[in-house]
Amino acid sequence: MFPGVNPRQMQKMMKKMGMQQQEIPATEVIIKTEEKEIIITNPSVSKVNMMGQETFQISGEIHERTLSTTPEISEEDIKTVMEQTGANEETVKETIEEAKGDLAEAIMKLKKEE
Repeated sequence: MFPGVNPRQMQKMMKKMGMQQQEIPATEVIIKTEEKEIIITNPSVSKVNMMGQETFQISGEIHERTLSTTPEISEEDIKTVMEQTGANEETVKETIEEAKGDLAEAIMKLKKEE
């Protein structure tokens, strides 16, 4: 943590200040945001408890991956909505995409359009 400081001395100092540190044997850490995922491979993860408040320190190889906002629409989902609304396949697919994959919302929207 601090260069040139003996790890044992560091542990004693931390204990006096009410701090406890625990290493966590993680293999991967994923942080999800609305637009992307931050993936940390080969991480070094420490859980630090300071006066009852827990924090995590993470270091490692960082990779980012953008998230797809297009929902996966299965044939079964399309058939279900078609049965409930009587709409054609193309209209149903477009409506499910507009509803971001929410079948109930798509069904309600199509029934209003009737």
